[in-house]
Amino acid sequence: MNKSSTSILIPFKNTAEFLPDCMQSIIDQTYDDWEILAVNDHSTDNSLDIMHSYAQKETRIKVLKNEGKGIIQALRTAYSHSKGTYITRMDSDDIMSPNKLEIMVNSLKAHGQGHLALGKVKYFSKDGVGDGYKSYEKWLNRLTEKGLNYSEIYKECVIPSPCWMVHRNDLEKAGSFSSNRYPEDYDLAFRFYEQGLKCVPTNELLHYWRDYGHRTSRTSEHYAQNYFLDIKLHYFLQLDHDNKSPLVLWGAGNKGKTLAKKLLKKNIAFTWVCNNSNKIGLDIYGKRMDHYLEINKLQKAQIIITVANKEAQEFIKDHLLAQGKKTVQDFFFFC
Repeated sequence: MNKSSTSILIPFKNTAEFLPDCMQSIIDQTYDDWEILAVNDHSTDNSLDIMHSYAQKETRIKVLKNEGKGIIQALRTAYSHSKGTYITRMDSDDIMSPNKLEIMVNSLKAHGQGHLALGKVKYFSKDGVGDGYKSYEKWLNRLTEKGLNYSEIYKECVIPSPCWMVHRNDLEKAGSFSSNRYPEDYDLAFRFYEQGLKCVPTNELLHYWRDYGHRTSRTSEHYAQNYFLDIKLHYFLQLDHDNKSPLVLWGAGNKGKTLAKKLLKKNIAFTWVCNNSNKIGLDIYGKRMDHYLEINKLQKAQIIITVANKEAQEFIKDHLLAQGKKTVQDFFFFC
C-alpha cells in the first residue's frame, strides 16, 4: 500500500451495532487518500469480526490488537503503525459527514503547520439528546466558528475528540499520545494549547456524535469530574499561573471546595471569595470566605472561578471585564 496522506486512528471496543455506520461513512468520503488504523481494545462482542470483514474488502484498513489496555494505549498502538502526514482520530460509534476529511485536509494544506483543523459537531441519539449535551454542542460550535476554542479551555474540553486533524509534526511536538492523564482528549487539547497550535475557524458541520447510555464517556471513572478538575489545575499551574500574582478562588460550591482542598494540599496561597451573602465571613478548611470586592485590593490578581450558576457567571464576567481584566489571562472559568 502506498503511503496515505491521512491516518485515521480508531480505537474500538464493543461497538458492533454502530461500526457499520461508522466505517461506511469513512469509505464514502469525498476524499480517499487515507488509511485506517483500527485497534481492538479487548472487545467481547463481534466488533473484531466486523472490522476484519471491512479490512478484507479494503486494503486501506489495518486491524490491530491493543498492545495495552484502554483508549490511551489503543491510540498509541494505532499511532505507532500510522504513516500519514496528517493525523485524525475517529470514534467507532460515530459518523463522519461525507466531506469531512476533504475539508480538514484542505484546511491544513491552506494554513500550513502550526494549525489545528476542526469541525462543528452534532449529537444524535435514538433516545433523544439531553439538554446537557445540547448545551455543550452549542457552546463548542460557537467557539469553533470563530477559532476561539482556547479562550474557554478551562471550562470544558474545547477540542472535540473525534473531530480534529493535525500535521504529524505538530502532534509530535505536542507529545502525541504519550501522556497517561485522563480524560485523554482534554489532556491533548491542553497540549495543543501549550504548543500554540492555531484553531482554524469553520462553519462546517463535519461530525455526528452518537450518544447512548453505555458510552465510555458516561460509564468510565476516567471521565468523572475529579479527573477534569485535576487536569485543569495541573495545566493552569503549568501554563498560565503567574507566581508573582496573588491567586483568588471565586466560589464556595462543591467544585470550589474541592479545588480549595487541592490548593491547600499543594501549599499554594490563595484568597477565597464569593458573591453568596450566606457564606461570606465563614471559616472553611481554615480559610476565611471574603466578599468578592476584596479582589479590588489585590494587584494583578489571577482569579479562578468555580461558580456553576449561568446567571452568576455572566455577572462575574461582566464585573471583571468592567475592571479591565482579560479572560484566560486575569480570570479563568473552571466551570
